[in-house]
Amino acid sequence: MARFGRHGFARTSVREIASDAGVSPGLVIHHFGSKEGLRRACDEWMVAQLIGEKARLGDTEVASTIREWLDDPGRFRGYLDYVGMMLADGTGGGDRLFDLLLAETRAMLEEGVASGAMRESSDPELRAVLVTVHGLAPLLLREHLARVLGAPLDDPATVRRMTLPTLELYTHGLYADTRILDAARSAIADVGDGHAVAHPEAAVPADRVRSDKGPGNPNQDPDPPTGDDAARH
Repeated sequence: MARFGRHGFARTSVREIASDAGVSPGLVIHHFGSKEGLRRACDEWMVAQLIGEKARLGDTEVASTIREWLDDPGRFRGYLDYVGMMLADGTGGGDRLFDLLLAETRAMLEEGVASGAMRESSDPELRAVLVTVHGLAPLLLREHLARVLGAPLDDPATVRRMTLPTLELYTHGLYADTRILDAARSAIADVGDGHAVAHPEAAVPADRVRSDKGPGNPNQDPDPPTGDDAARH
């Protein structure tokens, strides 16, 4: 699992995995059937680990959970590498993991709204999707984050630096007023539920529309009349 997470599924061979485990490649194939079978087993194990870890952390106070992640982020590095690979590769295991995380996020938001700790949304389902994607972005873009921030994502100083801006964004939002939100609501209301878009030709009478069959085509319609000719029509 560690090698899959570091190098990706395609760039990892059964021989390398067997060498890491101190066994023969044949023994790996004997137990898992193929490299794909080994990956499925790793996916299932990872999902089970995430479910168990979330249940364990859910029994503690929020502050205690945050401190645990801040003080020892390297403990979860192997998990993060493999989870990032699962989600990026678009396999069944990645789909299952995303759906699981989405369901957990949805439940968390529903509980937050019910308790009054979170605001309601005009589209609760889409908000759950957006929050899930935002939470997973650092896993998938961790190399870029490390390059820009000058330190790995699992560096304690990096985690501490990201904590307050992230919570500020979720707590206070980004915009200082509702002008952009109001404008978006107005525009969406004008378009309507059918998302109809007005086309310029819709305002042109049918007998004035010119069919364009291409230059030199004998069946090309003449240009619509203009000026005095148009008035006579």
